[in-house]
Amino acid sequence: MSVVKSFSVGNGDMFYVDHNSDNFTIIDCCLPEDVADSIITEVKAKQRAKGISRFISSHPDEDHLSGLELLDQHLSIVNFYCVKNSATKDDETDDFKKYCELRDSDKAFYIHKGCTRKWMNLEDETRKTSGITIHWPDTTNQEFKSALEDAADGLSPNNISPIIEYAGPAGNFIWMGDLETEFMENIADVLSLPRTTVLFAPHHGRDSGKVPAELLEEMDPKIIVIGESPSAHLNYYAGYDTITQNSAGDIIFDCEDDYIDIYVSNKSYSVTFLVNRKLANNHGAYYLGSLKVS
Repeated sequence: MSVVKSFSVGNGDMFYVDHNSDNFTIIDCCLPEDVADSIITEVKAKQRAKGISRFISSHPDEDHLSGLELLDQHLSIVNFYCVKNSATKDDETDDFKKYCELRDSDKAFYIHKGCTRKWMNLEDETRKTSGITIHWPDTTNQEFKSALEDAADGLSPNNISPIIEYAGPAGNFIWMGDLETEFMENIADVLSLPRTTVLFAPHHGRDSGKVPAELLEEMDPKIIVIGESPSAHLNYYAGYDTITQNSAGDIIFDCEDDYIDIYVSNKSYSVTFLVNRKLANNHGAYYLGSLKVS
């Protein structure tokens, strides 16, 4: 069994993967004051049970790194994954300074399309792989190079975001950071993405980050998770089954065998496209339903 959790943190992103191996992965960081302690306590307990943990940063915007300094104080991040970049900010927060410190340290591992690493996607006699694959960036691609230059010049770092896949014991999950629609359109011809069980909509589900039709057809996601931007800015991906975090709250995907069992923190939230396996509430959340994946 593995568990993927998407925290409800307002206008921001934070996830973890509790792998079905001796691995634990955090993707991005957003720690609002009212929930920071509870999130850190939960993440710390999950990490403590594993032999190897990693933090993957999609890109250095505040809504993806807010609270990073505090998280590092409690977790002592030793495996910091990010794309190799020289992003700058006119207004450097403490969390951005911590990002740069980790990014430029010997704790950093620079991710790119096809990269390999123990125990991200290589296993040995010590432990199994985490099941993580990086599908983007292609560091030779001119569009990506231009995005790196923009970030280095203090402009938006959205389009340096990687495309991350986690393949678990039931289905797979894709994260795309804050990639913007026009950028995705420009690289669509050189991307090769897998069929996808759960897609976390880029840019928090905003219209500005809507995944182009060509890529949606290629991935054919069974569920699209739409983030917590204001409703007026969201794209609801008509024609696809969706879970909207604005309404659902925390979302937990419990993956085992032929099913992904899904739990949410909002008791009143419901959808009609899931199978009801009549499971008890779990993970401190309410059972929403199950997705049959095979």
